[in-house]
Amino acid sequence: MIEGIHPVFQAILGTFVTWGLTAVGSAMVFVLDVENRALSQQILDTMLGFAAGVMLAASYWSLLAPAIEIAEQSPLYGPEGRWAFVPAAIGFGLGAFSMLFTEQLLPFLGLGSKPENWEKKDDDYNGNDVHKKAGEASTRSTSTVRRRKPSDHSIQPHDVESSAAIHDDAITSFVSAKDMSYRRVILLVIAITMHNFPEGMAVGVGFGSIGHAPGATFSNAVNLAIGIGLQNFPEGLAVSMPLRREGMSPFKAFMWGQLSGAVEPIGGLIGAAAVLYVQPILPYALSFAAGAMIFVVVDDLIPEAHQSGNSKLATIGTILGFIVMMAMDVALG
Repeated sequence: MIEGIHPVFQAILGTFVTWGLTAVGSAMVFVLDVENRALSQQILDTMLGFAAGVMLAASYWSLLAPAIEIAEQSPLYGPEGRWAFVPAAIGFGLGAFSMLFTEQLLPFLGLGSKPENWEKKDDDYNGNDVHKKAGEASTRSTSTVRRRKPSDHSIQPHDVESSAAIHDDAITSFVSAKDMSYRRVILLVIAITMHNFPEGMAVGVGFGSIGHAPGATFSNAVNLAIGIGLQNFPEGLAVSMPLRREGMSPFKAFMWGQLSGAVEPIGGLIGAAAVLYVQPILPYALSFAAGAMIFVVVDDLIPEAHQSGNSKLATIGTILGFIVMMAMDVALG
């Protein structure tokens, strides 16, 4: 992020920073003791709460406030900006409902449940299920043998076919378990990526709007990029840590975790270019990004941070995150 260069390049640099912080968060899988589930979950929930606080503060000071200021200076919204709230309200609503619409599409991609519930579903697909079926098959076979007469020493053809069928079912279940594991990995990355795209757009819009309102400054755009990067840190860990728990190697878990942030530079490029070349949409674009971010906070980050019984830690993290981002915006903006 270098002041004075073209806003599109600033947006690209800014989103590479946010992607980098996603990778740093994902790299925590190398140092955290994921086997100590209680401690690692407490750390993750506190960080998710911190991320929520950062995004809440950034949504107002870096996005909504500049959107309203830009609308107030436009003659399109009445004398002295009387109707300046209209583009902010419309953009905010569209941003939130776009994320809601995206959530409704997830079942069609096989993402009917939230990522945090997938780990619980592993019990239905792991090796224990295969062993359970094998045990049931063994019980049935033993029962069949006990029911035979002592004088019946012959092996009937249907017994061989039944045994082969049971063996094939066990193999099929094991293969399906492996396939489902990789499928859930891919879908988890898709879910986080879908949330990261509007965050990249928010950074792009922030840099593209520089100079169009008193609140749309280079410092505010940098603060927004840093804020989103800070909240990307726990998101990277939220991807890599469950994968490591499921037995994936630390390096592979890290690679999948950082990959979830790779879409942000694309979103930043689109956001910056859109507001640069279509000026009237600027207040709508800023508030759209704010609405999308608030939706992610309320619908995903806060519920996820509170679901494991660490609600107090998550709340403290949220308050600290809000204070840190507010201080950055006011002091450096």
